Amino acid sequence: MTQPFLPLTARSRGEAHRTATPLELFFDLCFVVAVAQAGAELVHAVAEGHAGEGILNYAMVFWAIWWAWMNFTWFASAYDNDDVLYRGLTLVQIAGVLILAAGVSRAFEDHDFLVVYIGYVVMRLALSSQWLRAAHHATDAGERTMCRRYAGGVVACQVGWTALLFAPEDARPWVFLVMALAEMAVPVYAEKDVTTHWHPHHIAERYGLFTIIVLGESVAAATVAVKSGVAENDALGEVLPIAAGGLLIVFAAWWIYFVVPAHDRLTSNRQGFLWGYGHYLIFTSAAAIGAGLEIAVEEAVGKAHLSTLAASSAVTIPTALFLLCVWLLHARYFKVGIAQQSVLPVSALAILMCTFAGHWAIPAAGLVAAATVAVGVALTATNPATRRTTTDIRS
Repeated sequence: MTQPFLPLTARSRGEAHRTATPLELFFDLCFVVAVAQAGAELVHAVAEGHAGEGILNYAMVFWAIWWAWMNFTWFASAYDNDDVLYRGLTLVQIAGVLILAAGVSRAFEDHDFLVVYIGYVVMRLALSSQWLRAAHHATDAGERTMCRRYAGGVVACQVGWTALLFAPEDARPWVFLVMALAEMAVPVYAEKDVTTHWHPHHIAERYGLFTIIVLGESVAAATVAVKSGVAENDALGEVLPIAAGGLLIVFAAWWIYFVVPAHDRLTSNRQGFLWGYGHYLIFTSAAAIGAGLEIAVEEAVGKAHLSTLAASSAVTIPTALFLLCVWLLHARYFKVGIAQQSVLPVSALAILMCTFAGHWAIPAAGLVAAATVAVGVALTATNPATRRTTTDIRS
């Protein structure tokens, strides 16, 4: 039974069998709403011929979603004690996420970030309370200072975000960039003397779960697009190849991300920060694949105001970016020899080249993605060094 109040003390980094909790899974589920809203607005902007503005807005809004998820995830990995107060404050953060999701459309269409800002205020009040609570229960002076730095940094950044509400519209992307950099500097500053006891296996699992969420959102978006295309335009012949190619891309993306044990790279704070921050591009590109598939379907049935080349690139570019980022962040550390190291970069280039294949661009990209998995499996199976490395790591 859950206890009302327990000391909020650091958990052990060497804790065995650490897995995501039902509360964390519920927290992630609520982010589906925000991710879906961002993807829908990106589709609308690109389909209406405002690709540049839409991509910029998407990058900013998705950053806000991702950073809110990051704040909770790393704190929970180090301090989750699952008492009533912890659960209550986490539910407050979830309420903030839902408020943020409600403001995504206004942020996209009018650059009005008021509702998103309010959602962040709700989340930050709860998160700062958690850090202050951890500071209160800390037995070490260095850890206490670190927790207070986090609490102060979170509040200071939230005050700084107020500038986004009053800055001229042309200046808001620059304000956003400055504040995003300030936000990412808070953990680096807070942990410069003492680090939190985040759990490598737990963090790797949490990131893997969020990857599944954004890939699942891609499948859902593509399914809705195909259903709409068939129902409204009777264009089964046009949308089925896109659906098939998209499915191969998503399947391959899942396989490639999970083929190596990511937790083995998380051995220090420096690697943790690089790996954690780098996932912004992985999550953004994975979610954008679904939006791209929806754009491609709308173009195929004549509902989008853009060319076939532009619609195809909405899928191939995020797919190539996903492959490159997965390779850079952790896959390359488990590859043996030039052939294995070349698979993902070459595949990313080949998928970009598929952009110019006209209406067959996405099916061709899907076949390249499937071939990437097949080649990777074959090279691993025929290289004894790879098999030993993989066995040693997973045992």
